[in-house]
Amino acid sequence: MRTNYIMRKQNLFLLCLVSAIALGISTAFHDKPAASNVQWLTFEEAVERSKTEKKKIFIDVYTNWCGWCKVMDKNTFNNPKIAEYLNENFYPVKFNAEQREEIVFRDHTFKFISSGGRGVHELAASLLNNKLSYPTVVFLDEDFNMIQPLPGYQKPQQFEKIVKFIGGDHFRSTSWKDWEQNFESQL
Repeated sequence: MRTNYIMRKQNLFLLCLVSAIALGISTAFHDKPAASNVQWLTFEEAVERSKTEKKKIFIDVYTNWCGWCKVMDKNTFNNPKIAEYLNENFYPVKFNAEQREEIVFRDHTFKFISSGGRGVHELAASLLNNKLSYPTVVFLDEDFNMIQPLPGYQKPQQFEKIVKFIGGDHFRSTSWKDWEQNFESQL
């Protein structure tokens, strides 16, 4: 009788152990976002590449602690069609607003400015017009002039409209209202 009780306890323990391992493996595969297909560049790499081939620059301004930045990476930038469009029509830049490395651009050195436990990079502040909100995506034209900063999380379907409006130069001749009404998603 005692032996059956011990055997049942051992079987129950083994069942729980196997279940926990299986759950852990399953969670590891499902919670981990797939590697992004966007060919992210540094700001300096994008500037350098634009010297030989002019393209608009797309900048994802983020911080490591920003939850919505991570959601946008997972849901929007990991979308294969969005990644493909960004890679073909822009120099896509991933820019940490709290990075500490200096950046020289247009004869100006942008630095990290410490504030308490955190701080902000001067280039991020400049790109965001000192409205530090994350995530914010920024569109620059081929000559590094601001087209539009766009704060907040963008779902793939909404982001597709925006990135194609700007990437296809439709913003130069079409109102956003007309573009949005006539837009047909490829997602």
